[in-house]
Amino acid sequence: MASATPNRLKIGVSACFFYPDPARAAFASKTLQYLEQSVAHWIMSGGALPVMVPSPTGDTARGDIGFDDYAQWLDGLVLHGGSDVWPGSYGETPLQERWNGDRNRDEYEIALVRAFANAGKPVFGICRGLQLINVAFGGTLYQDIPTQRPQALVHRDAVAYDLHFHDLAVEPGSRLDALLADQTSRKINSVHHQGVKDLATGFVVEARCPADGMVEAIRHTGAAWVAAVQWHPEFHQPALGTLDDAPILQDFLNAARAARTAPTP
Repeated sequence: MASATPNRLKIGVSACFFYPDPARAAFASKTLQYLEQSVAHWIMSGGALPVMVPSPTGDTARGDIGFDDYAQWLDGLVLHGGSDVWPGSYGETPLQERWNGDRNRDEYEIALVRAFANAGKPVFGICRGLQLINVAFGGTLYQDIPTQRPQALVHRDAVAYDLHFHDLAVEPGSRLDALLADQTSRKINSVHHQGVKDLATGFVVEARCPADGMVEAIRHTGAAWVAAVQWHPEFHQPALGTLDDAPILQDFLNAARAARTAPTP
């Protein structure tokens, strides 16, 4: 077994939440926070150490540890997929009750994004993570693509799930275009029913779905290193003929490494 290296990057991963549920066999009365194994392993594939960042708030909170403590200790932040974003987070009322999303997780992740960006640490979003980043910086979302954009491509197939694919159109001259310059495949998975409606100020679109123009990747244009993709890079496998996301991960990790030696904002 290889020995641990103290210089390995430590990458924070935002938590998913499970709330008390009497129908659940285990921990029915407890709030659970977890990260998806595939996301942790994707970060590890780049040689970094994933560290789940638990929410410091909630009905069992105690002590004085906050978001800024994690932002100072860790080298970067990844926001991964999961529940819908609460429409109230971008000033709307849910069109249907089933699209209420997770307000608690929104508030927790928005605070995390701000803490890491203010600390000069890079932030990368996956699927819901892209949507949350867009909302955190003032953008809005389609609550349900089939309802609000009925002519759009099907972006979520509950049966196929991560084996549901479409092509990717990358914006020429973008940072993402440079990262993927050697890629022959532009096939990505599509596992979402919400998406960017109004892009947040200070961001550019780096990729779209060529069939309907839905936003697939965004990047902040200011001093803060913030970028996100709508697909799940952790689900891609060479055998599936999908995009190789390793350059995207390494670009994020390089930014995290650079942040270690940058002056404190």
